[in-house]
Amino acid sequence: MICRGGDERSTALVSRVASYGECQGRLDHAEETAVGVPGSGLARGLAIVLRTMTRRAVTGQYPDVPPALPPRSRGVIALLEENCTVCMLCARECPDWCIYIDSHKETLQVPGAARPRQRNVLDRFAIDFALCMYCGICIEACPFDALFWSPEFEYAEYDIRDLTHERERLREWMWTVPTPPAHDLAGEPAKEVLAAAPPATGATT
Repeated sequence: MICRGGDERSTALVSRVASYGECQGRLDHAEETAVGVPGSGLARGLAIVLRTMTRRAVTGQYPDVPPALPPRSRGVIALLEENCTVCMLCARECPDWCIYIDSHKETLQVPGAARPRQRNVLDRFAIDFALCMYCGICIEACPFDALFWSPEFEYAEYDIRDLTHERERLREWMWTVPTPPAHDLAGEPAKEVLAAAPPATGATT
């Protein structure tokens, strides 16, 4: 028994293959026409060579002259320790597992509270830049703005084991983080601002 739907699909497939072959034939003909001119490829190559030879070579005088980096350059990751709550989000989201965090709990006596409270105290925050692939996921995942991109890039070491930088070094790089650009006055407000704004008068829920 022959299914009518199968015949329709077969016909559509044959027509599609035929149209593809026709288009491919046109492309092959166009390529043959372009390549058919003797010496056209050589002429285009020589034109590029001559155009490049007439330009003046510019050599960066690094390290005597520091390079002009783009404003959003990804150099190293800086740590603002005061904002870190040891939530471990950055270490869990890191695809390379190059962030090492140690902490301990500290008990606080709060006046008027029924029971003492506990908070996490950061003991160690280190990043192994020999494993880091500079994806920026840790910076995006941090909910408290404790990690920032720094354009600093001069941190080469003779030993690969020295590329694991502790929180003291990450803190030093914090002072090289550029100031963020001003907000666009015509842009939309951030979602945090909208969430914190009081509801409009007369608004219904």
